[in-house]
Amino acid sequence: MLDSLKDRLEAATLIPASGGVFEVRLDGSLVYSKEQTGKFPAPGEVLQAVQGLMDASRRPAG
Repeated sequence: MLDSLKDRLEAATLIPASGGVFEVRLDGSLVYSKEQTGKFPAPGEVLQAVQGLMDASRRPAG
Protein backbone atom coordinates (compact mmCIF):
# COMPACT_ATOMS: atom_id res chain seq x y z
CA MET A 1 0.00 0.00 0.00
CA LEU A 2 2.79 2.43 0.81
CA ASP A 3 4.17 1.65 -2.63
CA SER A 4 1.70 4.18 -4.07
CA LEU A 5 3.45 6.91 -2.01
CA LYS A 6 7.05 5.90 -2.84
CA ASP A 7 7.68 9.05 -4.90
CA ARG A 8 6.24 11.35 -2.21
CA LEU A 9 7.19 9.71 1.09
CA GLU A 10 10.79 9.80 2.25
CA ALA A 11 10.49 7.41 5.20
CA ALA A 12 8.03 5.60 7.45
CA THR A 13 8.76 4.60 11.04
CA LEU A 14 6.95 1.98 13.09
CA ILE A 15 7.04 2.64 16.84
CA PRO A 16 5.90 -0.36 18.88
CA ALA A 17 3.52 0.36 21.73
CA SER A 18 1.24 -1.57 24.05
CA GLY A 19 -2.37 -1.45 25.09
CA GLY A 20 -3.92 -1.67 21.62
CA VAL A 21 -2.62 1.72 20.54
CA PHE A 22 -2.65 2.35 16.79
CA GLU A 23 -1.94 5.87 15.61
CA VAL A 24 -0.64 7.22 12.34
CA ARG A 25 1.04 10.62 12.21
CA LEU A 26 2.43 12.58 9.29
CA ASP A 27 4.95 15.29 10.17
CA GLY A 28 3.55 15.33 13.70
CA SER A 29 -0.09 15.66 12.62
CA LEU A 30 -2.44 12.90 13.75
CA VAL A 31 -3.87 11.17 10.67
CA TYR A 32 -5.63 8.23 12.33
CA SER A 33 -6.22 7.10 15.90
CA LYS A 34 -7.80 3.79 16.86
CA GLU A 35 -8.41 5.26 20.32
CA GLN A 36 -10.44 8.17 18.88
CA THR A 37 -12.41 6.11 16.34
CA GLY A 38 -12.83 3.03 18.53
CA LYS A 39 -11.99 0.74 15.61
CA PHE A 40 -9.11 -0.53 13.55
CA PRO A 41 -9.05 1.21 10.13
CA ALA A 42 -10.62 -0.38 7.08
CA PRO A 43 -8.29 -1.38 4.23
CA GLY A 44 -7.08 1.76 2.48
CA GLU A 45 -8.53 4.14 5.08
CA VAL A 46 -5.18 5.27 6.50
CA LEU A 47 -3.58 5.48 3.06
CA GLN A 48 -6.43 7.69 1.84
CA ALA A 49 -6.07 9.95 4.89
CA VAL A 50 -2.29 10.23 4.43
CA GLN A 51 -2.71 11.06 0.74
CA GLY A 52 -5.32 13.69 1.58
CA LEU A 53 -3.07 15.34 4.15
CA MET A 54 -0.12 15.28 1.76
CA ASP A 55 -2.24 16.80 -1.01
CA ALA A 56 -3.56 19.50 1.34
CA SER A 57 -0.04 20.45 2.39
CA ARG A 58 0.95 20.98 -1.25
CA ARG A 59 -1.87 23.44 -1.96
CA PRO A 60 -1.04 27.12 -1.68
CA ALA A 61 -2.59 28.85 1.33
CA GLY A 62 -5.34 31.24 0.54
